[in-house]
Amino acid sequence: MELKAKIILISLILLVVAISFIIKGQSITGNVIGYRYSFTKAVCNESNFCQDYEISCNGNQTISRTLISRAVVQFSDTWTDPRTPEFINKECENYS
Repeated sequence: MELKAKIILISLILLVVAISFIIKGQSITGNVIGYRYSFTKAVCNESNFCQDYEISCNGNQTISRTLISRAVVQFSDTWTDPRTPEFINKECENYS
């Protein structure tokens, strides 16, 4: 396939993708409403025992917190969590 045909094909693909985002009412930059996503978060207790959880969200609403099995660590008594309180307490956020 010659270069000009490849450029035209790529341009058409990008145009179709852009149109599909416009039709769905969402912009390519991530303007979303009711967006479902998940992230992992280490939750530590007062004895520095930390477990990873998967936090599932719909916008800023928490749908579930699921323990990730075998994703645990026990830190020493002198360990201090380096994360900021805002990060430690982070929950689902609305990214719209």
